Amino acid sequence: MFSLTASAQWYNIFKNHQRFPLVEQVTDHSVARIKVNTAIKPAKIHNFTLDRSEYSYQAVENMVMRTAQHNMRFRVYNDASYNFSELAKLYIQQNRYSEAKWYLLQSNIISRRQNDDKHTIANLMELAIIKSELGDYAQAQQDLTEAHDMATMRGFNTELTAIDKKMALIKQNKNNAPKTDVRYAEAAMSSSKAE
Repeated sequence: MFSLTASAQWYNIFKNHQRFPLVEQVTDHSVARIKVNTAIKPAKIHNFTLDRSEYSYQAVENMVMRTAQHNMRFRVYNDASYNFSELAKLYIQQNRYSEAKWYLLQSNIISRRQNDDKHTIANLMELAIIKSELGDYAQAQQDLTEAHDMATMRGFNTELTAIDKKMALIKQNKNNAPKTDVRYAEAAMSSSKAE
């Protein structure tokens, strides 16, 4: 009986194996040397259309919520800020203003930290509309004034025009009664459980 040691067995297997040159040692350990493909951007969920059923709202809400959770978990804060704004728009369509305000405020905090002034201004305008719909015209005016000051400071002329239109709309709606079909978070949860 003939047997080989383990090292001899490996030698027989790899004796005809082609050897490649050694990999060059990296001396620059900075992140700047890594080339990032900027052409590929993460997919954002925009312009969703709904058939106004509770199921479709819930499906879109779950999809956007999962994307926002993913972005927050992996610290992609700028995209998470836009996800929160999308959730707020979804809640506005359902007259769930308290939840919409909360998500807009979270989006606003993140967009300010990321120095995304255009998104901050858009969030402030949405907040002002929600507050005016609820009858809180003084705070709505404060939000629009803050957005106006920020847009003036940055020189955003298109945003200034939009803010002026929103200010006129709020002054016009001041005489109207606040919305009565407002759904709050607890009421929304209990109605979905009842179904």
